[in-house]
Amino acid sequence: MNWQEIVALVIVGAAAFFLLRPHLRPPTTLRTPANPCGCSAVGAGGSKASIIVRSRKGERPQVILKMN
Repeated sequence: MNWQEIVALVIVGAAAFFLLRPHLRPPTTLRTPANPCGCSAVGAGGSKASIIVRSRKGERPQVILKMN
C-alpha cells in the first residue's frame, strides 16, 4: 500500500467514526420522577405553564399559554 491509500483509509475511518459516534453513546435523559416529560419548564418554585394549541379546518389556529 502506498501513502495515498493509507490517507484515504484514514479519512474514510474518521468519517465513519464521526457519523456513528452519536449512535454509540448512551442516551442522556432529563426525566426524573418530579419531571416526567423531560422538559425544564417546571421550576423549583412550583410555577407551571401549559401551552394549548387549537386548530380547526377553516378557522384561524390558536395558541394559548396558561400560567397556573
